[in-house]
Amino acid sequence: MVARMEVRKMRKVRKYDFPIVGECSSGEHRKSETVIADLEGALMRARSSFPYFFLIAFEAGGYFRSLMLLLMVPMILFLYNFVSEASGIHLMIFLTYAGLKVKDIEGVSRAVLIKFYADDLHSETWRVFSSFGKRVVLTASPRIMVEPFLKELLGVDEVIGTEIEVNKWGRATGFLKKPGVLVGAKKAEALKRWSMGGERTHVGLGDQVTGYPFMAFCKEGYAVPRTKVEAVRKQDLPKQLIFHDGRLVQRPTPLNALIVLTWMPLGFLLSIFRVTSGVWLPLKYIPVLYKLTGVKLIIKGKVPQAPKNGESGILYACNHRTLLDPVTVAIALGRPVPAVTYSISWISEVLSPMPTIALCRDREKDSENMRNVLKQGELTLCPEGTTCREPFLLRFSALFAELSDRIVPVAVRTQMNMFHGTTARGNKAMDPFFCHMNPRPTFEIHFLNEIPREISCSAGKSSFEVANYIQRVLAGSLGYECTHLTRKDKYRLLAGNDGIVPAKETKKLW
Repeated sequence: MVARMEVRKMRKVRKYDFPIVGECSSGEHRKSETVIADLEGALMRARSSFPYFFLIAFEAGGYFRSLMLLLMVPMILFLYNFVSEASGIHLMIFLTYAGLKVKDIEGVSRAVLIKFYADDLHSETWRVFSSFGKRVVLTASPRIMVEPFLKELLGVDEVIGTEIEVNKWGRATGFLKKPGVLVGAKKAEALKRWSMGGERTHVGLGDQVTGYPFMAFCKEGYAVPRTKVEAVRKQDLPKQLIFHDGRLVQRPTPLNALIVLTWMPLGFLLSIFRVTSGVWLPLKYIPVLYKLTGVKLIIKGKVPQAPKNGESGILYACNHRTLLDPVTVAIALGRPVPAVTYSISWISEVLSPMPTIALCRDREKDSENMRNVLKQGELTLCPEGTTCREPFLLRFSALFAELSDRIVPVAVRTQMNMFHGTTARGNKAMDPFFCHMNPRPTFEIHFLNEIPREISCSAGKSSFEVANYIQRVLAGSLGYECTHLTRKDKYRLLAGNDGIVPAKETKKLW
């Protein structure tokens, strides 16, 4: 009863009790001051944290846990609106977290949530917040869920959030440490504890309705209006977000989550049909099957002809967007051109419609294997070594440039409307199936001109010069940015390892 009265009292606060955030000055004079901002509804445009809980449930818990969370949305809303905000949030936490390993929650928070939080950063609040020297965030969400985004991407100094309870086996119990969910007056109390009862914080930024208690403790308080505003542009973020993981493309609002979970059983059956088509159908007929099943295949440029007897083998060097890139290149060529692979599952190798050459990370052996294949005609490889979802190209391995003087750069674009077909943390055997679970995926293959002979290793250029040249050519065609990042950088960030597969797991199936 007390909690309900407190919420009602806060909702009666007039919208002009605090000036709006647009009136707060920002600049160099703020560098010596401290700002504290509420996350939901202030630093973030959205006031609902459901999408982030759903992502944890889906990525770390699986289909049925995320379905249970979605089915409980009516109960969560009832508790939130008619009992207390804290009870609704606590129910979401329990349904999402109970039984999950803490390391899995941390992994999803760092690899998946960070991208969705970044897409929803409030531009006006960020303008003010980023100008202060010391930055603190208050949130009703579990601290473990928001800290990677706030500290690693935004450079926040301190995060004060709800603390979850963990058992001795390293699993979340679904219950909370005292004082429970940080909402209303509890945020003000947490702020006082953080400041050790000392000097009041210089500036507080909070929701127009529910931020009143903690903003009253600050010297200056500014309310964030509940009006539509643009999110911070990707290029204006303090750090470039190049790598992220997770299967879902769109922000899982309750409606989007319902569409995704409803589609998945049917989509999985459709993906099996699409993925296995290369086993029982000749490559030249697959474009027709793709068209009939909703896959959009776009082929640009002049499709190279297979080299004749006595001619040098052609090496197709393409950027890497999904596991299926070599497959779509072979389909575009209309012939089963062998492809170089690394760390793919045996299922993907068995279902491949063309021969695959597995790398063993031994330079001499890999070079010899690829040269032998090129003597027979053609070879496709992705010099990046791993996929990247954002418009960036990772550093190209230089080994491929030594293999042939006939190198054709191939620019690959993909567009997924529901699921990402790549993963660093999840089950790689499911990558082709998730890719083809999209209702209408798009694959664009653009064959560029063969590189001039004078820019080849036989003309005196080093393999690094050739690799960098091809990287720039592909980047220019795609409108992407070149980077020096590698496979190791990606896996260290997203999976906490170097992405190295033991030699016993690689197979040669050609």
